[in-house]
Amino acid sequence: MNQRRRRIYEGKAKILYEGPEPGTVVVHFKDDATAFNAEKKAVIEGKGVLNNRISEFIFERLNDLGLPTHFVKRLNMREQLVREVEIIPLEVIVRNIAAGSMAKRLGIEEGTALPRSIIEFCYKNDELGDPLIAEEHITAFGWASPQEIDDIMAMTIRINDFMSGMFAAIGIKLVDFKIEFGRQYEGDLVRTILADEISPDSCRLWDMKTSEKMDKDRFRRDLGGLVEAYQEVARRLGILNENDQGKPSKPTLVKS
Repeated sequence: MNQRRRRIYEGKAKILYEGPEPGTVVVHFKDDATAFNAEKKAVIEGKGVLNNRISEFIFERLNDLGLPTHFVKRLNMREQLVREVEIIPLEVIVRNIAAGSMAKRLGIEEGTALPRSIIEFCYKNDELGDPLIAEEHITAFGWASPQEIDDIMAMTIRINDFMSGMFAAIGIKLVDFKIEFGRQYEGDLVRTILADEISPDSCRLWDMKTSEKMDKDRFRRDLGGLVEAYQEVARRLGILNENDQGKPSKPTLVKS
């Protein structure tokens, strides 16, 4: 089936195909796992299926809250239909607890609760390693307008508030997460909407009781059990049946 569709782009974890209608794109979630700007690579069977379903679950709820996203619907276990957007070349990172690069960069003990949530921007460029930037860089180089930055900040705060509460309700700490935004063109109008994905690949998720990592750090840090951790996130969200964990490589998912 993929051979008959026009491939638009292939990234580290997803492939984009031309959608069935103008202005739409099909996103295919791969099982590829990468870390450290793709210096570390592996194929972990079942990861793409879980990311597709978890991202679908979160985007549907954000849509219900009135937050504009590119998500339209899930097509199958690995693919979803989204609106075509022009990706703004920024990675927006929300940090609620010190971890990862922030902990190393600022010499803060990992796991330290931050005085308040911090929003960081990185320039989306793999060759440069997605460097950390300030708002002045964004406006000076025309990557986004001041109004777009304001829209992104406002939406990001709402997304963090919602997701923090959603995960807390199922015993998971939302440590930090990365999101991306795009421009959707509707005639002469342009609006900024949430794009890409939200999944354990793009979030740090820790169990509230044990601080067990339930995200891609299991791959980054050679902890093992990545699919099992993603399955547990899906189970707590109600995507996986309570009694049907299946084999780690072939998770069984509830049909919506």
